[in-house]
Amino acid sequence: MELKINTLADDFYKKNRIETPRYDVERIRENTVKSPVWIHFGIGNIFRIFIGGLQDKLLNEGLSDHGIICAETFDHEIVEKIYTPYDNLVLGVTLKADGSTDRCVIGSLAEAIAAKSGDEAAWNRLKEIFAAPSLQMVSFTVTEKGYALKGTDGQYLPYILPDLENGPAKPVSAMAVVTALLYHRFCSGKAPIAVVSMDNCSHNGEKLQNAVLTMAGEWEKRGLVTPDFIAWLKDEQQVAFPWSMIDKITPRPDTQIAAQLEEMGFENMQPIITDKKTFIAPFVNAEGPQYLVVEDRFPNGRPPLEKAGVYFTDRKTVNDVERMKVTTCLNPLHTALAVYGCLLGYTSIAAEMKDAQLKTLVEGIGPKEGMEVVCDPGILSPEQFVQEVLTQRLPNAFIPDTPQRIATDTSQKVGIRYGETIKSYVEKYGSAEKLHYIPIAIAGWMRYLLGVDDNGKAFELSPDPMVEELCSMLANVHLGDGEEAAAALKPILSNDNIFGSDLYKAGIGEKIEALFVKEIQGPGAVRRTLQENL
Repeated sequence: MELKINTLADDFYKKNRIETPRYDVERIRENTVKSPVWIHFGIGNIFRIFIGGLQDKLLNEGLSDHGIICAETFDHEIVEKIYTPYDNLVLGVTLKADGSTDRCVIGSLAEAIAAKSGDEAAWNRLKEIFAAPSLQMVSFTVTEKGYALKGTDGQYLPYILPDLENGPAKPVSAMAVVTALLYHRFCSGKAPIAVVSMDNCSHNGEKLQNAVLTMAGEWEKRGLVTPDFIAWLKDEQQVAFPWSMIDKITPRPDTQIAAQLEEMGFENMQPIITDKKTFIAPFVNAEGPQYLVVEDRFPNGRPPLEKAGVYFTDRKTVNDVERMKVTTCLNPLHTALAVYGCLLGYTSIAAEMKDAQLKTLVEGIGPKEGMEVVCDPGILSPEQFVQEVLTQRLPNAFIPDTPQRIATDTSQKVGIRYGETIKSYVEKYGSAEKLHYIPIAIAGWMRYLLGVDDNGKAFELSPDPMVEELCSMLANVHLGDGEEAAAALKPILSNDNIFGSDLYKAGIGEKIEALFVKEIQGPGAVRRTLQENL
């Protein structure tokens, strides 16, 4: 069986309990091409199963008659190898904690475009879409890095410089592409639009807005766009940049799932790795729980996504939900499991939840320490959210997620995941010294940076933009060193660019040092330290 539109009526799907679209996929695609409503940039796994799945639900329930247009600015191979060969269909596989799966074909992804200005046909189609008054929303899942125009030194990144000079005529990066297309919309009638980041990062709408305004501002300086365009972008009644919070664990496609699908009868289900290192397949496997909270600012209207489970609210509530998740209920727990999982030889987040000490650690970080200063958003209960994380989501053995993946970019995450709670304790109590579990997590990250596990064997650190700098600071620290090794931590723990504050001034720097020294006392020291303190 091929995953194609012309096979959807086959008894194969019913026999294998695979839900198929209850709407006319071809008619929906014709509607979408004629009068675009929604275009999305960054068309990887979480977009396909979560965002695509939301619109699919509206279509199945007769609440919409348009699909989503999919555009990719970074990895054009995705369109060529995953979208086009399968008629833009996605096989969604929901992995349940009891080992069973729910399977459905998602047909809402109506059109797929490799967004490159060098391809005249593709670029003209994108301009046609952005000129359409019917277009209500442009959304993004391009990762936090996709919004970055400058490096940590404050200088424009090398690959951004040509975009600044070339202007809207030949954009390459995601932010240049969308700014150029917004300029085309401005020149084609100035119809209102919502530009929505759905990436998993704090203040995502602000990051997207700043990137677009910065790019447009540089073009104005060079005389490549008019000042009126900048004014239009800044008018929130015309161009809105809503904030959002997204949450759904979507690991890489699992080869075991691919094998099951092929055994069932599907052809060509194995994942591929593109030249740009995207790990992707015709199917997407993910957990069931999912949350999308969006600031309700859409000057040209929007699809009724609240009927598919999306929460629409105000900016403060979006921020509070995001803060709840990232500082208390999920992300800090993930990071603790990531670093200690690598140290203790785990390759599964779920398996770590069967480890008595690690389970105690995350229960202490979230429900105990974080919950004491959590921001309650009102629309979601922090207590219920964290209990779902601890009892259903993290222990789900059928989610093939690894500590090695979660450990990526830890230096960019700890300032929010732990730093905000630390600052809240200082504000509430004058010091964070009463914290017990969070210092253990941070000490674990310091120990992780040595690149040696608890058996004394070297392992590869996950990618991180600060990894070389941090490792150089710890280069003279070795297993078996004494208290003098703690001095190497001082420039790290006092760096408020990493943690959001100086951890010594916060009252926990010395506590982290002491834990770290215990964890480097030879093989088995990490486990002994956890046993002693948990």
